[in-house]
Amino acid sequence: MGKVYIIGTLDTKEAELRYAKRRVEKAGAEVVLVDVSTTPSRAKADVSASKVARHHPKGEAVVLGLSDRGAAVGAIAEALSRFMVGRKDVGAVLGLGGSGNTAIVTSAMRALPVGVPKLMVSTVASGNVAPYVGPSDIAMMYAVVDVAGLNAISRKVIANAAHAAAGMALNSIKREKSDKPGVGLTMFGVTTACITQIRERIGRDFECFVFHATGTGGQSMEKLVDSGLLESVIDITTTEVADYLFGGVLPCTEDRFGSIIRTKIPYAGSVGAVDMVNFGARETVPKALEGRKFYIHNPQVTLMRTTPEENRTIGSWIVERLNRMTGPVRFLLPLRGVSAIDAAGQPFHDVEADAALFAAIREGWVAAKNRKLVEVDAHINDPAFAAEAVKQFKAIM
Repeated sequence: MGKVYIIGTLDTKEAELRYAKRRVEKAGAEVVLVDVSTTPSRAKADVSASKVARHHPKGEAVVLGLSDRGAAVGAIAEALSRFMVGRKDVGAVLGLGGSGNTAIVTSAMRALPVGVPKLMVSTVASGNVAPYVGPSDIAMMYAVVDVAGLNAISRKVIANAAHAAAGMALNSIKREKSDKPGVGLTMFGVTTACITQIRERIGRDFECFVFHATGTGGQSMEKLVDSGLLESVIDITTTEVADYLFGGVLPCTEDRFGSIIRTKIPYAGSVGAVDMVNFGARETVPKALEGRKFYIHNPQVTLMRTTPEENRTIGSWIVERLNRMTGPVRFLLPLRGVSAIDAAGQPFHDVEADAALFAAIREGWVAAKNRKLVEVDAHINDPAFAAEAVKQFKAIM
């Protein structure tokens, strides 16, 4: 049974944090009170702000006593993330505060594995919380009144959060012996046929977790890989790279493929749907892109066909990361098209663009015993491609 880490700024929120601590302890869980104040405080915590600050790679001096509030928040957030990742007794994390403390605590929460309970009581929890939550399993709870003193409302909200955190820490869920190995699969509407066929072929032996390649989807899959909750990946749909490189609305991050590099788990991948960059409704497409080839997927989604030059860039970006993978890798090139609308006779069919993509990957590929580049003379949604993808996946499992 892990402990509940209650994190906040004791220089301004001491009464509220200690109240939460009492409620958690009364519920039967152990507590570690962590101070992340960036200004001097006499309040006593189980873990002082100074101790947290010492976990910053540049030391305590670059965290505490800074006159720039924004810089101080960023520095203590990095230090707290490093501190929390190193703890082995975390049963749950409970944060309380306004926008500054929310940024600090959720940064550390995102660094923790999926499955570790995370609850943030925040004054900004009723707005856009995507920057705070990201691909992690953080629960945001609106504080209703400001976290600025105890009153009839704040006591109720804080107590509810404290009891929830205690309950999660006291009732952790263990993996069942009957659970099948988990495999993550990336999918878009235009690669659904491929992923459906793959799932049908491996579903008896593997628990399939499908992620919609919407930027956050890919990040969520990789977060689960880093959390040790996926044993392998079939990353057919890497379309998020196109959005990242060319200004689409569903981008990955610079760390795409990073979890595979770090964990070395078996990886089978492809170039699904990199023929497109995603935008919103047609009128939202930047004026500078007028004259490009577009396809209206629906009233809210407009797709832009990637050019041969862009495809070469995409291929080079992907292969550079594939070459850094030291675990078992199979990467497949569907030579007859990378998406449903890139097939012969479809709106995005462009032999020259696809050829540039494949050429960049071939030219950049560094041969190694653990990695194999597989070319398939089929469309990505053809049964022959799905069959080859499953064959190659099973070979590295």
